[in-house]
Amino acid sequence: MIQQDNALSAAMTEKNHRKRALPDESPLVMNRHEVSEAGHRLNSSQQTMWFRLRTFVAQLFVFMVTAGLSTYGIREMYLVLNTNNITNLQIVFLVLFSINFLWVAFAFSQALLGFLLHLKPRLVKESEIDPSFKTAILLPIYNEDPLRIRATIEAMSADLIATAPGKYAFFILSDTNRANAWIAEEATFLALINKYQPECPVYYRRRHQNSERKAGNIGDWVQRWGGDYEAMIVLDADSIMSAKSMVTLSRRLAAAPGVGLIQTLPTLVFANTLYSRLQQFANQCFGPIYAAGLSAWHGLSSNFWGHNAIIRTRAFAESCHLPILPGKAPFGGHVLSHDFIEAALLRRAGWGVRFDTDIEASFEEAPPSLLDVMIRDRRWCQGNLQHSAFMFARGFSLPTRLHLLSGVMSYLSAIFWLALIMVGLAIAVQAAFIRPEYFANPSLFPTWPVFDSERALSLFVVSMAIVLAPKAFGWFAAMINIPRCLRFGGPILLTLSTLFEMVMSALYAPILMVSQFGVVLSIFRGKDSGWMPQSRDDGALSWIPVMRAHLGHTVFGVVLALTAMLLSKELFYWLLPITIGLMLSIPLSWLSGGARRTKWIKTIGLLRAPEEKKPVHILVELKANLAKMPHLQHMHPFSRLVNNPQLFTWHLAQLPDLDETKPLFYAPRIIAEWKLEHAESLSQLESWLEPAEVIALLSKADYLQKLQTIGK
Repeated sequence: MIQQDNALSAAMTEKNHRKRALPDESPLVMNRHEVSEAGHRLNSSQQTMWFRLRTFVAQLFVFMVTAGLSTYGIREMYLVLNTNNITNLQIVFLVLFSINFLWVAFAFSQALLGFLLHLKPRLVKESEIDPSFKTAILLPIYNEDPLRIRATIEAMSADLIATAPGKYAFFILSDTNRANAWIAEEATFLALINKYQPECPVYYRRRHQNSERKAGNIGDWVQRWGGDYEAMIVLDADSIMSAKSMVTLSRRLAAAPGVGLIQTLPTLVFANTLYSRLQQFANQCFGPIYAAGLSAWHGLSSNFWGHNAIIRTRAFAESCHLPILPGKAPFGGHVLSHDFIEAALLRRAGWGVRFDTDIEASFEEAPPSLLDVMIRDRRWCQGNLQHSAFMFARGFSLPTRLHLLSGVMSYLSAIFWLALIMVGLAIAVQAAFIRPEYFANPSLFPTWPVFDSERALSLFVVSMAIVLAPKAFGWFAAMINIPRCLRFGGPILLTLSTLFEMVMSALYAPILMVSQFGVVLSIFRGKDSGWMPQSRDDGALSWIPVMRAHLGHTVFGVVLALTAMLLSKELFYWLLPITIGLMLSIPLSWLSGGARRTKWIKTIGLLRAPEEKKPVHILVELKANLAKMPHLQHMHPFSRLVNNPQLFTWHLAQLPDLDETKPLFYAPRIIAEWKLEHAESLSQLESWLEPAEVIALLSKADYLQKLQTIGK
């Protein structure tokens, strides 16, 4: 067996410190918080009388519109059902309808507010001053394509060096736990990091124990290097921002000492599949309307979306070490959807959280297919349902509680919508097959089981108008802005794209509803979602996996449609907007991914987005960098290291110090050590090892020296 030589390893560690891809540490303390703690008021000096009045009026507007519409809708539905006598099943239907209609009315009120704000010019701009501090740009990554990350950093760093030299530094924060991806990262980032540019340095750190997932990744950086940076811009692996946008964020944070976080509105770009193009068009056409409404009523109690935002580092350190929830996953343990809770904790500590929708050139990418969205929903749903533990906790403001409720309802609404459909179907079955009791109550006259069909039709029309109005608002706002309309392809293409998006969204919506219903049920049954990296390809799948994923949806849609047809033709047509999407779920899902399957849409200009017609400079640079990226040859991590002495030496330098290693007994390490001792060649060793054992060998300097010996 290989004997661990601490003296040798310590000497190697000291020698390699000079090659570390990291600056000297400057730690900040992060004390873990509880779910319930005392809240603090916002700093009144950060809120002018005009700002407070504007926020109050926006909140009052949202409340009044929501309350007015909800009162109308619930009253009308009660009158529809209560023509003579309302049954227990109809009461259940009324309750479910009330919950759903209230939720739709709340969304409509925010969109209406945003639409009205879009009709007027922006008269007040946020204050800005030149910052005296340096800003760190954090890129947390988890088994991602390193070439895409490198191309992004090269584009942004070149832009920053030209715009604000010496003010920014990049930190690639890797939580990668696959050996191939780990060494591929180092091989890709080696040249980028060694090309040290003091005007905008790039650093790399991989955690060897990725506890608490992304929140822990950011927290680890804050506790080790946060003291040297007053602000941090957090990005996702698919995010990119222009230098002008990042400088604007820093200037606005410097001008608002009571603000702890400023969130931008990320624009979806680079969509090349049907589903991603639908999301991209909706984001760029309808998204600004919703965002303007949200920003107005949020005030300084807004939300964090996890990326494309700037955060005051010391405020984050003081406020945002997340509590560990009692019990086991899925509801207990570490908080999955950390971003909402971090914004809530900042606001509870008295820091303002702002949503600045006017900062442009802030981008991200969309999931490529329906199945990718469904996989992502599994993780998001679990994280959002965990937020129920915070909704009624001490110290949070009302807007914060509404943010948390919105996150929970974004998935629970699937339960309520499906339950509403099934109860409505049960009422129809009851009317068709169960003999009514005409004299259930003592009376000289019978009670006829009827409902007001005319009123029901009117309510249906109003409900559909409320659902579709936000899309109409986005279309109209783009139509009257001539330059923006032309970037969508002109009024005809904009109108056709809006109608096409409405139809396709209506087809996909029931599939997502049933899928989310299943996800919520599985979480309530105690199943943990785990942590899987997001797909960055075009989402193309063959028919077999698509059929396997959607067979249940198809069967459910067929059964629902046949049941409705047996009861009445009217009910069949009434449910058709739901059943047709479910029955066609397999071909719709297959079409959703794959760039070549719907290439004709892009060819004719349908679903065109402004950034396609005239992309900003940073996107042009990113595409150029991606085209120049060398192909990363597929190779076992051992072979990649042994065949590249410079990479081998640099890899040793990035390993943690002795006191950071795993405990003495770690089964994969013990087994890997034996296999390393007895392997006759590198190829034989590679064929013997399991993934965890490969990681174990890559994590120890003395093992790697032996690896280099047998590789020669």
